[in-house]
Formats: sequence, structure tokens, C-alpha cells
Amino acid sequence: MLAMVKKRTPPDLSALTRGELEGVVLTLWERLEALESKVAKNSRNSSQPPSSDGLRKTNSLREPSGNKPGAQPGHKGSTLKRTAEPTETIDHPLPRQCMRCHTPLPLAQAEVAERRQVIDVPASAFDVVEHRTLAVTCDCGQAHVSSFPAGVTELVQYGRNVRALAVHLTQGQMLPYARAAELIADMYGLAVSPATLLAWVAEARAALQTTADQIAEQLRAAPVLNADESGLRVAGKLHWLHIAASDTLTWYGVHAKRGLEAIEAHGILPKRLGVLVHDCWAPYWRLDDSIHALCNAHLLRELLYVKEITGQQWPESMMQLLLGANRVCTAARRQQRTLAVDEVAAFRIVYDALVREGEALHPETVQSPGQRGRSKQSVAANLLRRFRLHADAVLRFISDPAVPFTNNVGERAVRMPKVKQKISGCFRTLAGAEHFCVIRSCLDTLRKQGHSMLAVLQRAFAGNPIPLTA
Repeated sequence: MLAMVKKRTPPDLSALTRGELEGVVLTLWERLEALESKVAKNSRNSSQPPSSDGLRKTNSLREPSGNKPGAQPGHKGSTLKRTAEPTETIDHPLPRQCMRCHTPLPLAQAEVAERRQVIDVPASAFDVVEHRTLAVTCDCGQAHVSSFPAGVTELVQYGRNVRALAVHLTQGQMLPYARAAELIADMYGLAVSPATLLAWVAEARAALQTTADQIAEQLRAAPVLNADESGLRVAGKLHWLHIAASDTLTWYGVHAKRGLEAIEAHGILPKRLGVLVHDCWAPYWRLDDSIHALCNAHLLRELLYVKEITGQQWPESMMQLLLGANRVCTAARRQQRTLAVDEVAAFRIVYDALVREGEALHPETVQSPGQRGRSKQSVAANLLRRFRLHADAVLRFISDPAVPFTNNVGERAVRMPKVKQKISGCFRTLAGAEHFCVIRSCLDTLRKQGHSMLAVLQRAFAGNPIPLTA
């Protein structure tokens, strides 16, 4: 195996001039810095996913609460409560005669001594409901035949409950089609093929399309809109899942492109009226408006990384400033008040001072004569440039109480589709990915608005989708 590894012949440095040697050293230094940077990054100090950490243990940026595990003092616990009307009652009989004197007991006078209830799910098979139309002929000769209800169109067909359950298992609980069919067979003794489940998913998408369109329309008018995107494998190729979300709404879309072409095709972000919260990805800045807010969780991780590689104080001070401002703003929101102008200005003064302190230690490199493009900058210099150029977006959560400190709403929306891909693999067709986006948009939105996902699908298959909260 070692013999197959191609060995590199070291270059002959003796014939190089001093300037050429300096160029070689600089190139090697940059490569070494890049490799060390790659090794040093993990999910705690960068935007890399936790799965990239491997077996290494990383500490969370969350501050410890100091509370012991479990319920805290004063917490009102909850336990199972007995119901007043049990489904079934079983009386356990007494012996017929006294165990001491063997006299027959007056069983008619027995009273309930104690009650205990067992809560369980029924081990039931499926039900078959037969619909029959009736025919009768009037004395005048006119024949009359009753009609089947809407939805009963086939000689034998599946009902809305089993269809809703199947779609819930595959699109809500992320099970592969074969495993969902197996679970339905185990629970109800009903043999359903994966191909049938696939057809039901297409039906659910058609039934919920209008609701998904309404979600997109409401997001355009939302005062705060969170956006994110993530890779998605579709038909063996890389596509992109785009998310637009708020506290009460979630919308998913899939596109072959990641950038502005996809954003404009989906038509939500360019037409929005509110603040756009994102992770500072470049295409978001290309939208026509200027109302943006940055995810400070991303900035905190990058500050931590710069602190670890430089050992300087300004990244730690900036982290403490942002975290402290978030605590102050959170307390103000609880009190339903907005920070005063002088309070906001005080945070900005300290912020600008820390940026200047960092820039004094990491000045941007100047473009060499004849060099094309922007000069390569250090990680710290790039981060400081972002803090300087987008200061208003970084600190918008301080001046606008509606703006969150992080883009957690958008990032949470990404997790379930990633779970779907991890469990079930890639989407085999683009249509399947689009079905998932429409259905999942409605399920996640209506779940945020207090509805169960199974009920959402049952109402959709009944032709009466649950309306959105205005």
C-alpha cells in the first residue's frame, strides 16, 4: 500500500534568488496557516456542523445555568391523572366465603375499595365501512337512486385516516416509505405498498398547495423574516433547500441553484416588507433593500476562533459585549419596553472602539501593484471588516425589539429536512423533493400555530384544510 503513494521530489532551492526564496517561504507559510486553520475549526468556533467533529469533544457556547439536572425547586410536577369516564371497567371478584370462618360473604353489599387505571393504546385492526346507495321507484314510475358522499369514488378504496397516517410517517416523522408501510402493517394488519404511499404524498401535496402559497404570502408581509439554505441531494445531484421562516410560519423551497437566481425564483425574500435575518451570506446583501440583521451566534463562534488562534483580548471583549447586550435586551422585552436612544448609543460606542482595537492589530493588506482582485486577508481581518461594514445589521437586535439575537428560527427549520435526508437518503426525483417542501411547510407552520400534524393531514384529505392564523 505504501508503495502506491506517490513521493514528491523536493525542489532544488540552491539555484533560487533571495526574492524567490522569500516567495517560496511565504507560500509555504500560507499553506501551513490554512492547514492549521482547518484542523483548529470545529462546530464550537465555526459554522461547521457537529457531525464534522468526529470523536473530538467540544464545549458549547451556552453559558452554564448553575442548576442541577432535573426539575428545579418550586417546579410544579405533572403526573398521570385518572379520567372520570374510563373506556372499560373491570371489577375484580371477592372470594365467595370468609377466609377465617368460611361463612358465605354478602357479595351484594360489596363497595369499591380502591381504583387504579391503566392507560394504553388499542391493538386494533383496520375498519371497513361499506357505503350503499338505495333505489326506489315511485308509483308514478319515476326511479330514485341515492348518491355516494364526496370522496367515495372507487369500488374499494383507502380512507382519509390511513392516508393521513402514511403521509405523517413519511413527511412528518421522516420514515422511509418501506418502513412506514411495514409499521402500518404491524399496527393495523393493513398491507399497503410503498408505491401507494408515494401516491398519497402527491395527493397531500395537491391538497395543501393553496395553504403553502398562503404561507409564502404571509411571510412576505412579516415584520421579521429568517432565511437560511442547505444542500439537498436530489436524483443523485446537489440541489439547495431554501428556508424562509418566522415564529409562526415556515416555508421550504428546493432549487438547483443556491444563490440569487433561486432566491428570485422563489419570490419571497425580494418582495418582503420586514427585516431579513441571515448569516451574512453574500447573495442576501444583493437584494434591493437595506433592512438586514445578522445572526450573532455565527459571529460569536468566529470570534471564539480568532481568540483561540491569536490569544488577543478584543475578540473576548466583543463576545462579552454582544452577550451582555442580549441579556439587557431580553430583560427589556420581558418588561415590554424599548431601550432608550442613549442606551443604544452606548453599546455602539463600545462596539466601534473594539472594532478599531482589532483593526489596529490586524490591518488589511494592501493590494500589490498589478495585482488583480482583492488582496488575501487574515481570518481576523475579514471578520473585523464584516463588523465594520455591517455594524447596523449586527446591532439591530438592540434598537429593534422584534429582531432576534440569532437566526435560530431559520436554522431550526433546516434540521428536520436534514434528518429526513439522513434517515431516508436522497430524494430520487425533483417532484418528490417538491412534494416534501410543500407538505413540510404546512406541517411545520400549523404545528407552530397549535395544530397536530396528523390532524392537518386528515383535514387536507377530507378536502377541508385547516386555515392559517391571520
